[in-house]
Amino acid sequence: MRNTRKIVYTAMFAVLMAVCSWISIPTAIPFTMQTFAVFLALNYLGGKSGVISVMVYQLLGLIGLPVYANGTSGAGMLFGSTGGYMIGWIFSGLTMWLLEHALGHRPWAQAVSMIAGLFVCYALGTAWYMAVYASNTGPIGLWTAISWCVLPFVIPDILKLGLAFLIGKRLKQIVKPL
Repeated sequence: MRNTRKIVYTAMFAVLMAVCSWISIPTAIPFTMQTFAVFLALNYLGGKSGVISVMVYQLLGLIGLPVYANGTSGAGMLFGSTGGYMIGWIFSGLTMWLLEHALGHRPWAQAVSMIAGLFVCYALGTAWYMAVYASNTGPIGLWTAISWCVLPFVIPDILKLGLAFLIGKRLKQIVKPL
């Protein structure tokens, strides 16, 4: 029964990521609720199942289902200039998993692991963006890449992480964890 529940939860969170990717918050630089769903999955499911859920979500988009931001899909999105941030979610999950094993599952440790996971996502995504941008357009400086791809999203992402942390904590209290 435990394995069945794990599979169902993993699939449900992959679907939640897809639904949240379609929710676009219009600001000067629009952002989606995708990151919220990713970190909620990683927080609630834990490392292994959370990472698998992210990979299932990415696979759905890779095979052509319109699950990425604004209903997009395909290899071009996943391996394009901003795809490194989506791939970074896998490494965010691995980072969170590692830190939770080292620090435990106390709330402060989960908060620290979520922030570290976001940092890993930013680092990988920015390096990826710089490499793809350089191959298509020409070299770009680190500060320019950070100012385009990270700084506009820091506050919204911190808010989404906080929301994912609070909802994940409450969800663990009302729905039997894995």
